[in-house]
Amino acid sequence: MSPAPAYPWSGVYPAATTQFDAAGQVDLAATAAVQEALVRDGVHGLVLLGTVGENNSLSAEEKRAVLSGAVKALRGRVPLISGVSEYTTAGAAAYARDAERIGVSGLMVLPAMVYVPTAAELEQHFRTVAQATALPIMLYNNPPAYRVNIDLATLARLAEVPNIVALKESSPDPRRFTDVINQFAERFVLFAGLDDIAFEGLVLGAKGWVSGLTNAFPAESLALYAAIRAGDLARARTIYRWFMPLLHLDSEHDLVQSIKLAEHIMGRGSERVRAPRLPLTGARRAAVIAMVEQARATRPVIGD
Repeated sequence: MSPAPAYPWSGVYPAATTQFDAAGQVDLAATAAVQEALVRDGVHGLVLLGTVGENNSLSAEEKRAVLSGAVKALRGRVPLISGVSEYTTAGAAAYARDAERIGVSGLMVLPAMVYVPTAAELEQHFRTVAQATALPIMLYNNPPAYRVNIDLATLARLAEVPNIVALKESSPDPRRFTDVINQFAERFVLFAGLDDIAFEGLVLGAKGWVSGLTNAFPAESLALYAAIRAGDLARARTIYRWFMPLLHLDSEHDLVQSIKLAEHIMGRGSERVRAPRLPLTGARRAAVIAMVEQARATRPVIGD
């Protein structure tokens, strides 16, 4: 196994939204404004063009424009990790090369979309993308969404690849954090990937959190992370219990619409999404609005 990489990713990394104008086109200025606001609020890095960033709803040119805009606007103040979510391995490798050329800090690599691979196919996909770039790579394990699990045997083989440095763990089973640490110690930087198991993942050894609801409530997300890092679990539990109704939204099929609606209510962005997604309507919209408004009315005092 390769030695543990000395890579500094840690902290709260919101999966930033991509903003659209009224005609449904990518609004690069509004997207940069959302990113800038999160950085001003103190997040430790950004994940661009993940699920919440609607990666697979964008054209190849739009994706590259979003990355270029972020690199230009944020000027290296925080790490920028781009999602790599393509339909073929060749397409993913080409995207990785372009992202490196544009100047992002690293990549979050997903399995190839639509096709459900065998373990051997999954491993080959990740290896090929890693070989296409010198950038550090975070693997994204999300069995509920992508119908494939990066099992520990596959992860052990991928530990040989020096620029695969991190793992975003979005299995709903928090035992995975301990299993990975028991087998690999510090070889991979672990990130919690589901908002509603963030507390468990961070307590069990994850160094960071890729978060959806941080887009709407960055101060509280950062306070939760800081309390856990400081060992103040009583304070962390208080924040987590307050946050949990909203954090559950990150595990639902309409997470993008819900997160963008929350972001809109909190004055941080637009709720516009790109079809086939549609903004929430009816009872679901009312329920999410009620949750966000309840959270806003009862939010914990931060900085006391």
